[in-house]
Amino acid sequence: MKASEPLQWTARARREFNPAIGFALFALACLMIVGWVRLTSPAPAQTVITPTAKRVLDFIDQPDGSINVMDHDSGAVIERFSGEQGFLRGTLRALVRERKVHGLDLRQPQPFELIAHDGNRLTLRDPATGSTIALESFGPTNTAVFAQIGRAHV
Repeated sequence: MKASEPLQWTARARREFNPAIGFALFALACLMIVGWVRLTSPAPAQTVITPTAKRVLDFIDQPDGSINVMDHDSGAVIERFSGEQGFLRGTLRALVRERKVHGLDLRQPQPFELIAHDGNRLTLRDPATGSTIALESFGPTNTAVFAQIGRAHV
């Protein structure tokens, strides 16, 4: 063999590893493991939260800036909130905004439902739109605003 002749390999003694094949094998192994886990794991238990009490309420803005909370069925004033009441007003604004989105007539007062659940949880629901707000998710101080309505009358 001369120095000017190119080297020719007649056979490869060793194959190089192709990274694409390694990635494909890894992905296939992952899919098989996930499939096996999903097929052999028991289904998660569905928890059903049942209401323990429900009160249908009207929230009426007064000319002096206060809010009267009235029992929808009897028309009796349950509570009167004066002052800023940021959480109460903000919660009601969110539900009224949903009514606007749904195109409901805001001049006609429609009631809200204050629903008590097991574990001292409260939900404010708008039957007109189906919107609900889990009040306990805003912390105990904010939930107490609605809980004082519920404790005395639900």
